[in-house]
Amino acid sequence: MGREYDKLVRDGIPERIERNGETPVVHTADDEEYEQRLLEKLDEEVAEFRDGKEMAELADVLEVVHAIREHHGVSADRLSSLRSEKASERGRFEDRIVLERVET
Repeated sequence: MGREYDKLVRDGIPERIERNGETPVVHTADDEEYEQRLLEKLDEEVAEFRDGKEMAELADVLEVVHAIREHHGVSADRLSSLRSEKASERGRFEDRIVLERVET
């Protein structure tokens, strides 16, 4: 009897499953499916980080972000530049400002 997952996994997971004496059933996603699966994986990893607040889970979030970046053909340097540009324009989150409302 097997377990159902139906989700994107890291490249080394099938080999780990085989080392445990089990047989993984996998397929390679096309571009459209890969994009969708990456977004689902991002949601999954963010939820895991929210639940446990462990840095290892945050590292998983970053791994998915970088996979999305690569899938879109954006270099790590370009993403870092975009992040810096946005921070220069709008700031970061260092001051812990919570916007309650805007009154007119």
